[in-house]
Amino acid sequence: MHEPPVDVAPLPYEARLEARPVSQVDLVVIHCTELPDLATAREYGQRVHYTATGTGNSGHFYIDRDGSVHRWIALDRIAHHTRGYNARSIGIELVNTGRYPRWLAAAHQAMDEPYTEAQIVSLIALLGMLEAQVPSLTWIAGHEDLDTTDVEATDDPNSRVRRKRDPGPLFPWQRVLEGVRLARLPAGTISPKAR
Repeated sequence: MHEPPVDVAPLPYEARLEARPVSQVDLVVIHCTELPDLATAREYGQRVHYTATGTGNSGHFYIDRDGSVHRWIALDRIAHHTRGYNARSIGIELVNTGRYPRWLAAAHQAMDEPYTEAQIVSLIALLGMLEAQVPSLTWIAGHEDLDTTDVEATDDPNSRVRRKRDPGPLFPWQRVLEGVRLARLPAGTISPKAR
């Protein structure tokens, strides 16, 4: 498998994110952006949510529908992408509408946009590259595996919905797992590195 070309375009606050030794990274978390396109994902990633540090929420890598790979956060920085797992993980976001724009509406929970062939080919290649660069990588999980919080639906106070459902039901787990050495992290598993 060839290494995919990676467009490196750090987010403005990258240097303010907490540094980490890459040797503590043992997990890759797969996300979908739940946004219409890469430009909107970039705009969301640039937003500052934590005024004390001047940082926001973002994955390390983004894969667009055409298969192009973009790195917005260096591996030696802790990105804010999965509560409770950031210090030990690499976040990879696939551009996909997901439940956009009514993420938490009970009547809008279908995630019916398929991932493109180009995205999956690039994801498998990126994971292979990361396995070579980060020998401690062992596990892979979906965001939905790790954040199982239910919240009140925005359109029905009597309904509850999953806060995170990505990468969702159309993500080809079997194909991805067959293409990498990583094992799927069992749901609910927390190691000491999850602090």
